[in-house]
Amino acid sequence: MTETLATIEAAAIPELVLEVRDLRTHFENRTGVLKAVDGVGFDVRRGRTLAVVGESGSGKSVTARSILQIVDRPGRIVGGSMLLHRQDGTSVDLAQLDPRGREIRAVRGREIAMIFQEPMSSLSPVHTIGSQIEEALAVHLDLTRTEARRRAVDLLSQVEIPNAQAAADRYTFEFSGGMRQRAMIAMALACNPSMLIADEPTTALDVTTQAEILDLIAKLQREHGMGVLFITHDMGVVAEIADEVAVMHHGRLVETGPTDQIFHAPKADYTRMLIDSARKLEHKAEIRANRPAKSVPAAPLIEVRSLTMRFGKGPSPVKAVDDVSLTVAPGETLGIVGESGSGKTTMGRCLLRVYEPSAGSIGYRRADGSVVDLAKADRRTLKSCRREIRMIFQDPVSSLNPRMTVAQIVGEPLYVNGVAKGRELDERVCELLAQVGLDPSWRERYPHAFSGGQRQRIVIARAIALKPRLIVADEATAALDVSLRAQMLDLLIRLQDELDLSYVFISHDIGVIRYMCDRVAVMYRGRIVETGPTDEVCDNPRHGYTQALLSAIPRPDPRERRLHTRFRYTA
Repeated sequence: MTETLATIEAAAIPELVLEVRDLRTHFENRTGVLKAVDGVGFDVRRGRTLAVVGESGSGKSVTARSILQIVDRPGRIVGGSMLLHRQDGTSVDLAQLDPRGREIRAVRGREIAMIFQEPMSSLSPVHTIGSQIEEALAVHLDLTRTEARRRAVDLLSQVEIPNAQAAADRYTFEFSGGMRQRAMIAMALACNPSMLIADEPTTALDVTTQAEILDLIAKLQREHGMGVLFITHDMGVVAEIADEVAVMHHGRLVETGPTDQIFHAPKADYTRMLIDSARKLEHKAEIRANRPAKSVPAAPLIEVRSLTMRFGKGPSPVKAVDDVSLTVAPGETLGIVGESGSGKTTMGRCLLRVYEPSAGSIGYRRADGSVVDLAKADRRTLKSCRREIRMIFQDPVSSLNPRMTVAQIVGEPLYVNGVAKGRELDERVCELLAQVGLDPSWRERYPHAFSGGQRQRIVIARAIALKPRLIVADEATAALDVSLRAQMLDLLIRLQDELDLSYVFISHDIGVIRYMCDRVAVMYRGRIVETGPTDEVCDNPRHGYTQALLSAIPRPDPRERRLHTRFRYTA
């Protein structure tokens, strides 16, 4: 009898959670109207995942924010409907609700919850994780303070945060990137919503942490029966988790359908381009595939020996880099791969003495054959060497001065080092911009006027301005769409051949490493655990950690889902 009643109740709950029809969200500005979302329609079903995929600027995130009426000004919904089907059988058109009204506030978090891309900017830095979850519970549920606390701790346990009781009293900055995202998921699930919107929740995470978050969302979806709207530009993630796919381009839907159909019988050229770009990064770059392997010369360009970097004082300082040794040959690309916190970026910054190493040597062979130990070089020598060793940082937004024009940004190294000025400087800037595929006539614009891929090209132009011999590229493509990622890697490879560059290429994406690197060093907890030719390490990994990294890469093919059977490494 109980089973019969449960079956009747389950049947009474509508399968559809959300019906979006002809949604239009526009941004009006002085130059006209930007149609960020232009006639979009789709369904989100209970217990199923709809992935909305497309490049940056396609309108994915604006679509998600429109559902909850949290579009930033001057954006506003100008047409269409968003019908939310409630579990009691009633429905409400979210498009008709006042963005500041009580009705839509009751929906946010209670019936539709959202996980944002960057948890650091979405979580309060001055409140504990537990108190933030308790606040969400207080807004929507009539719980006592004790009950809210108990529920917050239970939620943190559900998302597999260790020692949830103590974790509830910690602040955002005390959590790693993956732990912050888990805390965001716990907050989103606080009121048992019918639907979860996940806006690029794994973009900034390394592959193993990404796999854990995807597993967690799938597990919680099964337990709670939620409909999930998953927004991403990663076709591998789409293939791994989606039941249905909606492809967006310039604010419009270009194709929708079951995941297998989208990947194996795509109708739109744009969809094919996205899939081909993802599959391209599963192999060595064509420009490198047939190049004969270089014999490692007797005199490396840079030779690192027993490099150590400690943070903190006292009896137990953190060893961010722990006794690392490696070499880079002239014209070679060495990949450094590992999870967040493995010491990759710290090691890269030590090479340029951005950080002062605690121990070890960094032997750099100059053009005249002399060797300089960068770890001990005086300021004058170091300044001279930094003309020959340049760095590309992960985030082009924060590494470009918003108050300087592109001409000033790219020309600054030339001017400061006395290489060029006046008309000669302007001509050199034009040459550099053309070299990285940018129109020289754009040089008087400011960074905000450029897309993410264009900003990264500006950063590369600045890095090659002084004709360096070695470039340390720190996650140079991590923030880019998969199509832009391949373009940027091809650009770096072309520049390497033109300028006879060497690279130390730091990444958490072993697929990117395989695409462009000659050799790879795998870092884990500050140490190098495996090194060798890239194809050899990727095809026959010896260390368990390398095996875990490779098995956590989602393949852009729904017929080869493997994250649930991936290898997990425990030290």
